[in-house]
Amino acid sequence: MTTTRTTRTVLDDHRTADDFAAQYGTALVDRWDDLIDWDRRERSEQGFFAKLLTTAKAHRVLDVAAGTGYHSVSLARHGFDVTAVDGSPEMVARTRRNAARHGLTFPVVEADWRTLRRHLDGRYDAVVCLGSSFPHLFHEADRRAVLAEFREALNPGGILIVDHRNFDSIRRHRYRSSGNYYYCGTGASVSVARVDDRLCRFRYEFGDGDVHHLEVYPILSAELSGLLVDSGFDSVRDFGDFREDFDAYDADFIIHVARKS
Repeated sequence: MTTTRTTRTVLDDHRTADDFAAQYGTALVDRWDDLIDWDRRERSEQGFFAKLLTTAKAHRVLDVAAGTGYHSVSLARHGFDVTAVDGSPEMVARTRRNAARHGLTFPVVEADWRTLRRHLDGRYDAVVCLGSSFPHLFHEADRRAVLAEFREALNPGGILIVDHRNFDSIRRHRYRSSGNYYYCGTGASVSVARVDDRLCRFRYEFGDGDVHHLEVYPILSAELSGLLVDSGFDSVRDFGDFREDFDAYDADFIIHVARKS
């Protein structure tokens, strides 16, 4: 029996903070680890984020887009003092279970990014926002407010690592997903159901016919770099699929590394 689940099909001008969490219901979260494939993802990253954080002399790390906990668990296993945050209660619950499964204990917090500081205990050496999570913010005012929250969460000289799918390529209808970097599982196909300058709707179809959709704002690389500078970050470095030397239209994911001035 085929089950189709679509959480949102029409973009309007009244999108609220609750829409993000609503897209990540239990049915999709239950399949998220299969979509990622933790073992294959670890092999693809080859410790990229841990190396960045070590080079930056970071110890206390805030993972603001924990998802099911892959990066929180990975960084904790590398010896970082991790706090995990997610806006989806289902993701928060899964992160806690995955941490326990790996014999780890660290704070896991459910929070809206725009009120992030209310939920934190002090400042951090690094904030990581991974898995193309930042594009869930559809309004520029929210994007600026959230970057201000991230910056305030950092110690002086701290770094922000934020990534997103290569929307420069996707908005030119050149979507590709190699399956070699972030979503390494083999049991689902990912395609773009719609894209324009305001909305990108991804379609996730699993082997048993189960279908889910996620909607995000298709932010361009230069657009996010400009917002980072406007928000008080400097020395912004860009990577494509973990490489600093990359083809801007060929990479699956773009990673920005910015330091708090």
